Amino acid sequence: MRGASVAASSAALLGVAVMGGCAVGPRFVPPSTPPSGQGPFVSADRAEQAAPAPLPAMWWRLYDDPVLDGLVQQALTRNQDLKAAAANLAYAEGLLEEARAGRFPSTDLTAGGPIYRKGFSSSGSLQSLGTAASTAYAAGLTASYQVDLFGRIRRGIQAARANAEATQAAEDVVRVTVAGQTAGAYATICGLGEQLDVALRSVDLVQQTYDLTVTQRDAGALSDFDVAREGVVLAQAKAVIAPLEGQRRAALFTLAALTGHTPAQISPEAGACHAPPRITRPLPVGDGAALLKRRPDVREAERQLAAATFRIGVAAADLYPTISIGGSVANAARTVGGLGTTGTATYSVGPALSWSFPNILVARARVHEAGAQASGALAAFDGVVLTALGDAETALSAYGAELDHHLALADASKNADEALRLAEVQFKAGAASFLDLIIAEQAAVAADQALAQSDQTISSDQVAVFQALGGGWEGAPAVTAPRIPGA
Repeated sequence: MRGASVAASSAALLGVAVMGGCAVGPRFVPPSTPPSGQGPFVSADRAEQAAPAPLPAMWWRLYDDPVLDGLVQQALTRNQDLKAAAANLAYAEGLLEEARAGRFPSTDLTAGGPIYRKGFSSSGSLQSLGTAASTAYAAGLTASYQVDLFGRIRRGIQAARANAEATQAAEDVVRVTVAGQTAGAYATICGLGEQLDVALRSVDLVQQTYDLTVTQRDAGALSDFDVAREGVVLAQAKAVIAPLEGQRRAALFTLAALTGHTPAQISPEAGACHAPPRITRPLPVGDGAALLKRRPDVREAERQLAAATFRIGVAAADLYPTISIGGSVANAARTVGGLGTTGTATYSVGPALSWSFPNILVARARVHEAGAQASGALAAFDGVVLTALGDAETALSAYGAELDHHLALADASKNADEALRLAEVQFKAGAASFLDLIIAEQAAVAADQALAQSDQTISSDQVAVFQALGGGWEGAPAVTAPRIPGA
C-alpha cells in the first residue's frame, strides 16, 4: 500500500511538472513599423548631399582626422555618463540573475541547542524528577521548489531579460550621444578657430585703411570725421574677437568634460585646430529601414514594450494557485554527537497548494495595470520610431539647406572681395568717395565672417546627420562602472 501511494504521488507530481510548460499572459509579437518610413529619405534628394551607401560603424573616421579619432576614442572609454549607463546595465543584469534564481529550490538550514528543559506530566504539571534539567540539540534542513505551472517565473525571467536588453540599448544611446557631442564640440572648436582667423585678418585690413585715413587727414585730403567713421569700423572688427575666443574656450571645456578630463586638461591638439573637419563627398546615410534597425533608442523602446508585455503574464499568474514541492529533514538528540544517528531523524516530502482567494480582485487589478503599461509602451515605441525618422529627415534637410546657403555665401564673398579691390583702385584714382571704400570694406568683412560661420555650420550639420542616423555604438569599447571606495 505504501509503495502504491508513493507511486501515485510521484505520478501526480510528474503530471504537474509536465503541465508546467504552459504560461499565461500574451505572447510578445514585435511591433511593425510604418512601411512608408523604410524607403529612401525624402530629404536626401541631392546627389552631392547624401548617398544610399550604408553608414559605417565608426562614422567619424570618414573625416580622416587623427585628432578627432583620438578624441572620440577617449570619450567612449572615459566619459562619466557612459560609466553611469554601465552601472545601470549591471543593475539590470543583477535583476535578471535574481529572476533566474526563481527556477531553483530555496533551502533553509536551522540548528539549535543546548535546550534546557524539565519534564512535564500529561496534565501539564511540573514533574519532580529529582534530576537536573535535561539538554537537547536540534538541526534541520528544509527545501522548497515552486512548480512554475502557470509561467509566473518564466514570464518574470523574460521580462527581466527584456529589461536588461533595453538597458543595454540605453547604454548604446549614450554612446551615440557621446560620440556625436564629441565630434560636434571638436567641429565647433575648429570652426571658431577659422572665424577667429577671419576676424584677425579683417582687423588687419581695416587697420590698414584706418592708418591710410589718418595719413590723408594729416595731409589735408580727409577730415577728422572720416577718421572717426573709419575708427568705428575698426572697433567693430575688433569687437568680434573676444566673443569668439570665449565661445572657443567654452567648447574646449565641454570637450574636456566629454573625454573625462578637467578644464585644466583641455586638448592641445584640439586647441590648435583652425579648420573645421568636413566630408566633401556624399554622406553615406542608407535608408529608413537601416535607420530603424540601427537606432538604439528604437531597440530600447521595443525591448521596453517586450518587458511590459511579459509583465502581464506575471500579473495574470496570480489569478491561479501556486504549487510547490517541499521536503524537510530534522534531527534531535541529547548530544551533538547523537545528531544523525538512527532513530533521531524525521523527514517529510509532498506538494503544497496556495491560492489567494477571495483577493483575486487585487490580482485582476494588477493585470489591468500591467496591460495599461504595455499599451503605453506600445505608444511610446511608435513615438520613438516617428521621432527617429523625423530626426534623420530634419538633419538631412538642414544640411542640404546649409550647402545651398554656403554656395551663395561663397559667391557673395568672392564678389565682395572684388568690389573692395575696385573701390580701393577707384578711391586712389579719385573716382570713388571715401564712403564707397568704407561700404565696400564692411561688405567684404561681413561676407568673409558669414562664410566662415557657414563652414562651421556645415561641419556641425554633418555631425548632426550622423548622430540622427544612430551610428557610433557598434563595436565601441566596453565601459565598466566605477567602484565604490571601500566596497
